[in-house]
Amino acid sequence: MARKTKEEALATRASILDAAELLFHRQGVSRTSLHDIAAAAGVTRGAVYWHFKDKADLFSHMMDRVCLPAEDGAAAEPGPVNGSALAGLRKHLDEIFELVAHDERARHVIEIATQKVEYVDELVAVRDRHLEVRSEHVGNLVRLLEQAQAGGEVPTTQTPRELALGLHAIIDGLIDNWLLDRQAFDLQAIGGLTVDLFLAGVRAGRRA
Repeated sequence: MARKTKEEALATRASILDAAELLFHRQGVSRTSLHDIAAAAGVTRGAVYWHFKDKADLFSHMMDRVCLPAEDGAAAEPGPVNGSALAGLRKHLDEIFELVAHDERARHVIEIATQKVEYVDELVAVRDRHLEVRSEHVGNLVRLLEQAQAGGEVPTTQTPRELALGLHAIIDGLIDNWLLDRQAFDLQAIGGLTVDLFLAGVRAGRRA
């Protein structure tokens, strides 16, 4: 059989990733086999293994195709806006809510990662990635909150890590609930309002 060109190989890889995204979203990650994905992509299972080590590797590359919150190069390293670390933080979170609300592929992979996967057997590596992404995002929030405290925008009543963990939990909760029922509320509007209320409390500097 003639050797595939680079373009053909990339097209095959993309079709496998498309099929994986579709099936993972439709029936869950654990219930989708590599055979299912190969059949949906119109390739052999050997072709799947040629491009991906296993299901966890395929899952990871599927997620790499979209700019997820906390993973995109620009969004992962937010900075101050007009000298304000809190304004930079607010802009960063606005971008997250906008991405989830309007980017269908990003929304699909977030739904898969949060609602369609069980961290068992070969998918333990997926859990490790999830924890790594969470840690990176919390770290980014910590960095901005440290800058906000250094600039006098935020009192030092709580540590930046305490504040970052709480804020991350709020963001995760909002997105998770919105994904369960997108008619329940406007993610961008309620997300922005909730973040503003959180930051107002932070600026007040009162410990509960």
